[in-house]
Amino acid sequence: MSCDVAALRAEVKAGQLRLRQNYEQSRDARALLVDRCRQVDAILEKLWLSFDFPASLALAAVGGYGRGELYPASDIDLLILLSQEANSEIQEKLERLIGSFWDIGLEIGHSVRTIQDCLNEAAGDITVQTSLLEARLLTGNAKLFATFQKRLHGNLDPLVFFEAKRLEQQERHLRYNETPFSLEPNCKDSPGGLRDLQVIFWIAKAAGFGASWAELQRNGIISHEGMMQAEGCEAYLRHLRIRLHFMLGRREDRLLFDYQSNLAANYGFTSDEAKRASEKLMQVYYRNAKTVDLLNTILLQNMGTALTPESEQAPQPFDDHFQIVGNLLDIRGDNLFEDQPELILESFLIMQKSHELSGMTARTLRALWRASDRIDPAFRADPVNRESFLRLLQSDRGIIHEFRRMNQLGVLGAYLPNFGRIVGQMQHDLFHVYTVDQHILQVLRNIRRFTMSEFAHEYPLCSRIVSELDRPWLLYVAALFHDIAKGRGGDHSALGTVDAEEFCRKHGLTPEDTELVVWLVRNHLIMSQVAQKEDLSDPEIIGNFVKLVGDTRHLQALYLLTHADIRGTSPKVWNHWKGKLLADLYYLTLHQLSQGEVPAAHGVIAERQAEAMRLLRFFALSDTVHERLWKQLDTVYFLRHSAEEIAWHTRSLHYRIFNNQPVVRARLYQEGEGLQIMVYTQDQPDLFARIVGFFARAGYSIVDAKIHTTAHGYALDSFVVLDVEDRDNNREMVAYIEHELEQRLLRQMPPDIPSAGRLSRQVKHFPIKPEVSIRGDEKGTHFILSLIAADRPGLLYSVANTLAEHGANLHTAKITTLGERAEDVFLISGGDLRDSHHRIRLETELMERLKV
Repeated sequence: MSCDVAALRAEVKAGQLRLRQNYEQSRDARALLVDRCRQVDAILEKLWLSFDFPASLALAAVGGYGRGELYPASDIDLLILLSQEANSEIQEKLERLIGSFWDIGLEIGHSVRTIQDCLNEAAGDITVQTSLLEARLLTGNAKLFATFQKRLHGNLDPLVFFEAKRLEQQERHLRYNETPFSLEPNCKDSPGGLRDLQVIFWIAKAAGFGASWAELQRNGIISHEGMMQAEGCEAYLRHLRIRLHFMLGRREDRLLFDYQSNLAANYGFTSDEAKRASEKLMQVYYRNAKTVDLLNTILLQNMGTALTPESEQAPQPFDDHFQIVGNLLDIRGDNLFEDQPELILESFLIMQKSHELSGMTARTLRALWRASDRIDPAFRADPVNRESFLRLLQSDRGIIHEFRRMNQLGVLGAYLPNFGRIVGQMQHDLFHVYTVDQHILQVLRNIRRFTMSEFAHEYPLCSRIVSELDRPWLLYVAALFHDIAKGRGGDHSALGTVDAEEFCRKHGLTPEDTELVVWLVRNHLIMSQVAQKEDLSDPEIIGNFVKLVGDTRHLQALYLLTHADIRGTSPKVWNHWKGKLLADLYYLTLHQLSQGEVPAAHGVIAERQAEAMRLLRFFALSDTVHERLWKQLDTVYFLRHSAEEIAWHTRSLHYRIFNNQPVVRARLYQEGEGLQIMVYTQDQPDLFARIVGFFARAGYSIVDAKIHTTAHGYALDSFVVLDVEDRDNNREMVAYIEHELEQRLLRQMPPDIPSAGRLSRQVKHFPIKPEVSIRGDEKGTHFILSLIAADRPGLLYSVANTLAEHGANLHTAKITTLGERAEDVFLISGGDLRDSHHRIRLETELMERLKV
C-alpha cells in the first residue's frame, strides 16, 4: 500500500483549519482537544498501514496525546513498540516512517522501544514513566500493547510514584520562583498552571483513585465544591492555552508581554482609566492560578494520606474545636467554620501560637476555603473577630506565614474586601514585579524581618530603629493599606487613607495610632521622592521635610515603611545607593529634629569646612593647603559636598589648581557600592555629554552627579557610578577610568556615543509616556528639570546632548532608576531659560528624544 504524502499533508492542514473554525463557533475546549486527537489518530493509522509493518509491532500515543488532550500546537508523542530488537529491514522502514511524519506537517516526538526498554527507562526516569502510563494504542499488535501495560503497571509502586511526582513538582515550581504571580507566567508549567492539575491525575491514575474529577469525588479525594472549582479552572486554562496557540500559530505557553495585549483583546477586555486590558486579563489568570495552586496542595495531601493510612496518627485534642494530627492542625468537625465562623480567624491564631504545628490538614484548608463566604458584614462588625484580627497583627511569630495562608484561602480578601479587589492585580509600571496583593505581603515580610534578630546583619539600621519604635505592629496595618487603592483610578495614597482610617476606627485604635497609620498611608511615597530627587545638601529641603514628619516617631515609622516598600517592589530596584540616600535623609532629619531648628546655610558651611580641615591634617598637609582652591569655590559648592568630599578634592587638587591639564581621580565609593569619580578641567559646553558617553561605553551608569564651575572657569564635577553588569572589578577599573577619561578630555575628543542596546520587552509593550517639566526654583536663579521616561541605553546621553545644544548649564543631577523606569531631576541654568518660549522648545525637544 503506497502513501500519498501530499494528500495527507493537505488533510492535516484542512483538519487544523476545521478545528479552529469549530472552536471559534462552539468555544468547546474539551471537544477541540479530543477532535484533534481523533484527526491525528486517523492520519497516523493511514500512514502506518501504508508501510506494511509486521503484525508484531504496535503504534501507541503517549503523554498528552495518549491522554486524549492534544492542543493546537502541541507535540505529538508516539511510542513504536517492538516485540524484539528491530532488524535492518524494519529499521529502514521506521526511518522512512519518521521522515514521513515531518513531510505531512506533524511535529512528532517518537521513541522506538521493546517492552523491556520501556521498563528500564521508566525505572530511571519519572518523566518517561509518567508519559508511558498514559499510553493509548493507535494501531498494531493489541496483545503486545496489553502485555506492555500489564508489566508497566505491575512494576508501579503508587507511593514511590507519588513521592517522585511531588519532588518533581517542587523542582518545577522552583524554576518558576515558587509563585503563580510572575509577570510572564507559563500557563502550562508555572505553579497554578495546567501541569499542577495533570500531576493530580497522574498520581490518581497510578493509585487507582480515578481518571476524572467525578471519580475523584466518588473516591473521597475531592469535595463536590472542589470538583466544581477544579473543572472551572481547568476549562479556563484550556481555553487560554488554545487561544494562545491559535493566536501565534505555534507552540508557546508563556504569557509574555508581547502577547498579553492581543490575548486580552481576543477575550474582549478593554482598557479604561484604572486598568489596561492586559491587566484585567492577567488578574483573571492569577485568580484561577491561585485556586489551582490551593487545589493542588489540598488534593496531594489527601492522596498522600490515602496512600499511607497506616502512618496516620491518632488525633490529639487541642481544645473543644481543634485537634492535632501529626504536626498539622485539624478541625474536629467538617462544619466547624460554617457553624462557628468566629473560629476562622482563631485557627490562624492557633497556628501562630503553636510552634509544633507545621501546617493545616487538607480537611481544615478545604473547610476554611469553603467558609470564606461566611465572612460577611456581620462577621466583620463582630468585636470578637475584630480583636482576633488585631491579635494576628500583634503576634510575636507567624505573621507572614499566616497572612499568606489567609490570602491563599481567600480569608484576607473576605475580611478586607478592598484587599480582595487587588488580589491578582498586575502593576505594569516597569518596576513592580509582583501583583498588588503579593507586593503588600512582601512589604509586610520586610517589616517583620526588621524585628527578627537573625536578619539584623542585613538591616542593621532598620533593626535598631524598629527596636526603639513603640507598637511596631502599626507598621503592618500601614503596609496592608499603603497600596490597597491601586487600580481604582486617582491618587491611590489619598484613596487608601480613607480605607485605613475606617479600619483603625472600627478596630478601636487610639486617635494617636490612627493618625500615624493614616499619615503613613498618605505619605508613603514622600521619603523616597525626597531622598532620590531632591538636593539633600540644601538646608531648606531638609527643613521642609522636618516640617512634614514633625517628630521622631513619624520619621522612624516612615523610614521603615519606605525601606520595606522599595525592597518589596523588585529585587532589582533596591541597591546600596538608594539605601544610602534614604539613610542620609533619615539622619539629616533626625539631627534637625533633635536640634530643634534648621541651621542657617553659613553655619552648615562653617561646620563642613572645619571638618574638612581636620581630615586634611591626617595627611600631614599644612593649614594653608586649602586656600588656593577654596578661594575659587562658592557657597553652593560647600552646601552640596560633604566634608569628606571637600577634603578629597582639596587633597587631589591643591597643587594643580591652575594646571591646564585635566585631572581625573577615581576611588571605591566609601558609602556604598560603585565608584566615585572627580573630574577637574577647563569648562566646555559639551563636557557633561562627553563624560556621560564615556561612562556608558565603559559599562557604568551614573546615579549621582554634582556639577560645579569654579570662579576661574574650571569644571569641578563629582559622580557616583554603578557597574551595569555587576562585573565585580571596580578596583581594577580605577586606573583605567583615570587614564582614559583624562586622555579624552585632554585631546578634546568627540563624545562617545553609547550603543543603542535593546529595549526590554516590558518597555516595548507597556511604554511610559515621557513627562518633562521645567520650573524655576524659589530664588529665581536656577531651573529644575524633571523627567520621567522608560529607561534604556543612551537615555542620559540624549538628555545631556540636548541640554548642551540649548546652551543650558548643568549644576546637579539626581538619576533614579526604578526597574525599567527612569525618574531624573536636573538643576540647570543659562541658555535663555528665563524665556518661556525657549523653555517650551527645550521641553518639546526632550519629549521627542525621550520617546521609545
